[in-house]
Amino acid sequence: MKMGRLLAMARKEWIQLKRDSRSMILAFALPTFMVVFFGYAISFDINDIGLAVLDNDRTQESRELVEAFVSSGYFNVSERLESSAQIEDRLTRRTVLGVLTIPPGYSADLAAPGRSAQIQLLFDGSDANTTTIAMNYADAIVSRHSATRITGGRSLRLPVTLEPRIWYNPTLESRHMIVPGLIAVIMSIIAAMLTALTIAREWERGTMEQLAATPVGRLEVVLGKLLPYLAIGFFDVVTIVVTGMLIFGTPFNGSVVLLGVLTMLFLVGALGLGMFISAAVKSQVLATQVAMVATYLPAVLLSGFIFDIASMPTFLRGVTYLIPARYFITVTRGILLKGVGADVLWVQAILMVVYAVVGLGLATMTFKKELEA
Repeated sequence: MKMGRLLAMARKEWIQLKRDSRSMILAFALPTFMVVFFGYAISFDINDIGLAVLDNDRTQESRELVEAFVSSGYFNVSERLESSAQIEDRLTRRTVLGVLTIPPGYSADLAAPGRSAQIQLLFDGSDANTTTIAMNYADAIVSRHSATRITGGRSLRLPVTLEPRIWYNPTLESRHMIVPGLIAVIMSIIAAMLTALTIAREWERGTMEQLAATPVGRLEVVLGKLLPYLAIGFFDVVTIVVTGMLIFGTPFNGSVVLLGVLTMLFLVGALGLGMFISAAVKSQVLATQVAMVATYLPAVLLSGFIFDIASMPTFLRGVTYLIPARYFITVTRGILLKGVGADVLWVQAILMVVYAVVGLGLATMTFKKELEA
């Protein structure tokens, strides 16, 4: 393998890439659009939960309870109901997520020694995840409100007080978790789709004969075609990270060099996978579709980006070990949020080396310069 032939092949691929407006948009515009779009669209933060209140007690104590929900910042009382007959309609139409019912005699039960006051909170359970979070919020609000009630001149205090401290994402903003994950998901898709067009483009444009006549080896062709996209991939990763920091406030607590090295390993594997698909399919349209299916769904569903791997069935947990985005998400979140180093990420680094070798190997073995008869 000679460097001159390798660079000449890379220059040829760059010239072809510049002439393809679709590939240029895919390479430079789509990653930024995706991180902004998904950064705003995907959020696990739940605020301003719609709440209707049916206050049958109408006392100072019942109003204080409602105010405890409002002042928490999680609930928004959007409607005051007049009768219980309205509850089913509001939950069915989902104009609110929950209905807080305060029964008559609530304040009297509070004042009575040895008696506890009961309230009812009905939720729409059609969205189980949101409802579960809202129930946890409500339970915490009621517990805190109960603990601060003053009865008989004494402030009721719990015997055990929990003082949690949250590391790496103190505000618990889901975007700080999502943006690092988006780096892996977006680059899995973009890298594979870009190189999925390379060899298929040669066949469809009829330039494979010229390529077959050149004195370059298969590895030189693969590496030469890969180099421009590797540079583009680095540019896209930098763009995504900077966009996340500027727009979403994503922290960067780790090593830039370590992230760059591990990013290179991941990109080589993803680009090699796309080139393997391109060589095997020989059609730009079909290669793009195969690349999308092979990268998008696994990267989103089985990488730990959205769904916790530990909660998946045993079979699917085993499948996730074959998803390279799983390891790169651990890398991006570890470096950006936690500031960890190679002593923590060495396992992921080794696995991504394997991924890079397999990706390049498959692309080299599948690509053939010989023209079929």
